[in-house]
Amino acid sequence: MQLSRLPAPVRRAFSLARKETFQIFRDPSSILIAFVLPLILLLLFGFGISLDANSIRIGIVVQDARTDARSLVQAFEGSDYFETVTAFDQAALEPGLVSGQLRGLVIIPPDFTERLRRRDPAPIEILTDGSQPNTAQFVANYAQGVYSVWQARRLADAALPVPAAITPQPRFWFNAELTSRYNLVPGSTAVVMTIIGTLLTALVIAREWERGTMEAVLATPVSRVELLVSKILPYFLLGMSSLVLCTLAAVFVFDVPFRGSVFALAAVAAAFLVPALGQGLLISAATKNQFVAAQLALFTGFLPATLLSGFIFEISAMPLPIRTVTTFIPARYFVSSLQTLFLAGDVWSVLWPAILKMLAVGTFFLMLTWLATPKRIA
Repeated sequence: MQLSRLPAPVRRAFSLARKETFQIFRDPSSILIAFVLPLILLLLFGFGISLDANSIRIGIVVQDARTDARSLVQAFEGSDYFETVTAFDQAALEPGLVSGQLRGLVIIPPDFTERLRRRDPAPIEILTDGSQPNTAQFVANYAQGVYSVWQARRLADAALPVPAAITPQPRFWFNAELTSRYNLVPGSTAVVMTIIGTLLTALVIAREWERGTMEAVLATPVSRVELLVSKILPYFLLGMSSLVLCTLAAVFVFDVPFRGSVFALAAVAAAFLVPALGQGLLISAATKNQFVAAQLALFTGFLPATLLSGFIFEISAMPLPIRTVTTFIPARYFVSSLQTLFLAGDVWSVLWPAILKMLAVGTFFLMLTWLATPKRIA
């Protein structure tokens, strides 16, 4: 169909959208943000950042030099979770715990072997660095696990009855290895699309005002709806292109499983881009200044998407007022939807409510943007 046969509003919106598309490709920063920055962030979150606690340095204080105690030391040395330093005096390892070089001490008491031979409880003492609460909890849990497995093997080798439920067997759905990359990479995709949707569009109308071209646009018969559509469409396509890049990198570079469908992924991403683009355009229309718009976009878009979306920090662990604020952050629903699609599949009971909430927030932002955009100059 020829462009001249289309209705006048559609022709005007299409022409402005084409102009905005040319502007994107003329501006190298837009290409860098849309395609280079996603790869950098994915590399950082996929390879550089890990929430897995592996190879934690601990000290083992061996106050019992007999066979059973040495066997337990060997169990700790053979664990994938720990890098061990052994000493016979606790005072020799305490400075390392204080300085942070060691994250914990496992103390095997002098009567350890005697208690085992009497079939009495033979506990070990675990000291951890409380300045790092999460790591301290990991050390305590992993040390208990190593001890429990060692005790079960010892009883089995000695043909002694194993106490019931001495070693629990946990099962983890969707991420059996508890690999943090499987959560970080989909979450970083949400952050990337927030940058494209909010930060780039926050500069669109503000740039027009600073360059003096907005007055020329408003002097034409273009309506507010046509103007907003022309600004949204190119960045919507740019955001979807970035989604394709991030998904391919997640699957083929970082080996993150993708158990959902392409249709569901496209639907969720499109729903998220509505509030992201609407927020960016609202900031741009309200500020009319690129520097101020960029600062507001970072403060109201990027930071909440990183800190308050459940991407890194668990929302349920946040105080009630903060949890209430997160209900208005579209990235919260996008992060959970991406993690569901990648790790569980098309769970529509999770996806549909998230899509509707994102569209509701997006409609609100677009309405405010429509009101903040001035009418054309007659």
